[in-house]
Amino acid sequence: MNTPQDSDLAGFKEAVRREWADSETVRAWRKWHLFFARQSAAATVAIVEAAQVGPGMDVLDLASGTGEPALTLARLVGPAGHVTATDLVPEMLAIAAETARQQGLGNLTCQVADAEDLPFAAARFDAVTCRLGVMFFPNYAQALRETYRVLKPGGRAAFLAWGPFDQPFFTSTAGIVMQYSAMPAPAPGTPGRFRFAEEGTLAAALRDAGFQEVRETRLNIPWPSGSVAEAWESTRDMRAPFRHLLSSLPQDERDRVQAAIYAAIHQYETGGEVVFPVVMALVSGRNG
Repeated sequence: MNTPQDSDLAGFKEAVRREWADSETVRAWRKWHLFFARQSAAATVAIVEAAQVGPGMDVLDLASGTGEPALTLARLVGPAGHVTATDLVPEMLAIAAETARQQGLGNLTCQVADAEDLPFAAARFDAVTCRLGVMFFPNYAQALRETYRVLKPGGRAAFLAWGPFDQPFFTSTAGIVMQYSAMPAPAPGTPGRFRFAEEGTLAAALRDAGFQEVRETRLNIPWPSGSVAEAWESTRDMRAPFRHLLSSLPQDERDRVQAAIYAAIHQYETGGEVVFPVVMALVSGRNG
């Protein structure tokens, strides 16, 4: 897999941080984060199981965003355990911390941290998770080495990444937007949702970082998304590129885009609930 030059990494990292720290994006995630937690519940269950997390464990969650799977992990490890939720964007972590307080999860700590330079001692954690975040690490190889460093011998790390673009959740939304306004494709090796879409690429990256017993599974899971309107509005609101592309279109074109998207999403609606079948890559590995 091609990787960016070192001189580009800082720029990529700043671009990722800006996208997720955008005030409109943060407001949207605050509005939809509980909806997204329900929507992605099957993905959370899968990664928690892959990391082999149990009561009393000390767990690190990378790229926690607004709180999942860290919140679920905190309930699982119980009062004898602890979860550290990390992210590069403090505005997102603030939502996670607020939710933890509301749910009475005193065993969850939120800490701003760069996955490529983790501020933790070696062999600190029993398990590490990262759900839909590893694709955005500019120097993912360094982030995986750091994950290996802070993981106790025998502990497992689990990563979840999006599968290919060619699946209903994307073709029914982004695919239609792209018919009206070109969305530039990221250069090979640069941060983006589909960086590890090719089967085996994330598993190879874990092996290169030193992980043993690397396992990769292609998950086919349900992605419940509410009504047709909620399915589109949540996706549009939480994805800054969609908002920016749509805002650049004349109103009549925006109306046509939305009508086409609603028609495409409606194919996956049953009994008033849209449920997309989604494909993800679940990869885990052991330290030593």
